[in-house]
Order: sequence, then C-alpha cells, then structure tokens
Amino acid sequence: MPAANLLSLSVGVPLFAVGQAEAKAAARELFARKALFDRLSGVFDNAGIEQRNIVAPIHWYGENHGWAERNRVYLESADGLFLDVARRAIDQAGLEPDAIDGIVTVSTTGIATPSLDARNALALGLRADVRRVPMFGLGCAGGVSGLATAARLAAAEPGSRWLFVTVETCSISIRLDSDDPAAIVATALFGDGAAAAVVEAGGKPGIGAIEAAGEHLWPATLGIMGWRVEDPGLAVIFDRSIPVFLEANLAPAVQSVLAQMGVTYASIDRLCSHPGGVKVLDAIESALELDDPLDLERDVLRDNGNISAPTVFFVLDRLIARGLPHRTLLTALGPGFTLSALSLLAA
Repeated sequence: MPAANLLSLSVGVPLFAVGQAEAKAAARELFARKALFDRLSGVFDNAGIEQRNIVAPIHWYGENHGWAERNRVYLESADGLFLDVARRAIDQAGLEPDAIDGIVTVSTTGIATPSLDARNALALGLRADVRRVPMFGLGCAGGVSGLATAARLAAAEPGSRWLFVTVETCSISIRLDSDDPAAIVATALFGDGAAAAVVEAGGKPGIGAIEAAGEHLWPATLGIMGWRVEDPGLAVIFDRSIPVFLEANLAPAVQSVLAQMGVTYASIDRLCSHPGGVKVLDAIESALELDDPLDLERDVLRDNGNISAPTVFFVLDRLIARGLPHRTLLTALGPGFTLSALSLLAA
C-alpha cells in the first residue's frame, strides 16, 4: 500500500481512577461466588497492574444493571472520550475540524446506532460531507486494524485527511454475577480509554509514515477471544490457552504478515505491542525471541490496564516521547483469532 503520514496521536482516559488493591477488595465484596473468587483472586496480584481508569464510580459496578443501562453508560462516556481525543488529534495535526475528509471509528464494547462518529460530528465541527467508516467486532486488534484502514483510505486519495478514533469502555462489561473464571480475569485486567490520530497521504511528514499493514486470521480459533451476548450484558471470552497458542503460532504468523508487507523481520527496530496481559507479553517475547523486553508495554499495563483497541497507542505515545526508532512494527491480537500489524517509519 502507498505510504500515508501519521500527523498526530492523542490518548485519553475517563475521570475515575481505581487502584488495583481497591479493585480487588471491591470485587471480593461484590462478586457473587466468593469461593470461585478466592480461588482465582491471585490474578489481581499477578496482573502487573497498579491502577486503571473507568467510566463510572466503583459503586456503580456493584449495582444491578441490565443491558440498556450498561449501553447508556457506554454511549455517554464514549461520546466524551471521542470528543476529547479527536479534538486533540486534530489540533496537534495543525488542522481545523472542517479540514477532515473522512473518519474511521473503532469500538466493540457497546452499540451505537447512529454510530459514534455521527453522534459527535456536529460537536466536533466536521463537515456535512465527511465520509464515515464505523468498525465493530475487532476487539483488541481494532486499534491497529482501524489505523491501517484510515491509512489505506488516505493513500487511495492523496491529499485527503482522515481522522481515526478508537474508544473502548471495557469496564461496563464487568460481570460480578458470573461463574465463568474469565469474568474474574476481566475484572482484574480491564480499563477504559480512547485514542485518536490524523493521517494524510502526501504533505508534511508528521510523526512518521505508515508504510504497510497486514493481518493473519488463524483458522478454527473463534472461541479463543470475544464477547458473548447475554441478558445482563456482554460476557467476556478469554481462553486460558492464549499464551501457549502464541508461543507455538505467533512467529510464523508475523513472518507471513511481514511477507505480505514486503518488510523483513531483521529490519524491524522495535515492536510496539498491545499489552493484553503479563502472560501475553511473556509469550510474545519468547515466541519472537526478542533481545529487549517490552518495557513500555509493561509500563502501560501497570498504569492503565488492558483498554482493548486503544492500548497499543498508549504504548506508541510513550515510544514517540522516548524517541521513535527508524522502523516500528505495531502488533495487536484480537477476536478471530487475529494478528493485526502495521509498519511505521519515523519521519
């Protein structure tokens, strides 16, 4: 694909911060099945997380909320996060909102029809003829896949400017009534947040050039990760085999995606990986035989938890601040089971 310039990047989190010790204590008090919680509560201590930001005060999660109320909170909080990161990304790109020609929006933790971009276009100041591409169902891989889609659309029409926004409110899907161990893992792991970027083919170089992107979908893996739709709300699907699966299967998938891109693995200066969890990061380091640990990924996990699709951009934001290497490979894993990757060249 022709390169598109990454002009800006912004990240944001909601108002309510919760420390991991506080989250563990509240979950112990509120979780319906105490014996199951006590058996698995060590996941809070071993998650590598110190705090997260969530869209509601912690007492809200102990109340009885059905799907309608959960989705109301999603819409209200997603609108606020959307406007925050989108405004800052446009401003950092040195543009006015009416200079944006199209917008790609990624979110999988709630339902918005009209979509989030339509709900916020007027308040953001977008033109009436702005092209909108909402994307759903990509989970944690959605950030990388969504930015790649925005870059492809920009490259298809040189000079056009595309805004990319991803918002996830994972915490509203926390289920304290569940007897599924995955519900406890999600309660220990998930946070909320958003990210946005502006891309353009041609013009000023900005942060760097998105030179290529690709995906790998493993067959017969639909049950590894995702959501189940249940009466009280979404229920998380996390298969315990994910780290073991990655150890065995990640390296050839990365090589396959890089071959699609025309990029060699030896030319990659650093991975910028979605920090899905400590064990996932360990598996990535082992499978790809990395010489340097994924330190920024662990820092983001410590400070923000797993925010699903936006999280990789929290890592990228820190990498940019530290100094972007010549070629960075963004990677994320999501439902499907899918590897999404994107190659970014420093300006």
